[in-house]
Amino acid sequence: MTKFILRWAINAVALYLAIFLLPGLELASALTSVIWLALIFGLINALVRPLISVLTCPLIALTLGLFTLVINTFMFWLTSVIGQSFGIQLLITDPVWWNAFLGGLIVSAVSVVLTLILKDELKGKRK
Repeated sequence: MTKFILRWAINAVALYLAIFLLPGLELASALTSVIWLALIFGLINALVRPLISVLTCPLIALTLGLFTLVINTFMFWLTSVIGQSFGIQLLITDPVWWNAFLGGLIVSAVSVVLTLILKDELKGKRK
């Protein structure tokens, strides 16, 4: 349970930084919406991403892994669309693809850095 909450917090921080840093991303509702977006983002990455990764495995291999950036872009955009259906207004302004790409890139980079910093806590080991 602690691992889940920690992963949720990492996603929330990553999404908040992406929204804060990119002028093409706007959160129209309260800051608590970032927490709900992090939950949606985590569920999408847990349920949809493995299926898409398996289906696009030849493209990922052909591009030496660069196609995963396109998958990250799609996951970020899908989070925005599903969030809007729940009333959480994460708006990706024009150009949508580039803003979603940069948002996905920032979320991925921040998640990797925070996961490396908190790797012992995520594994359940104590110092």
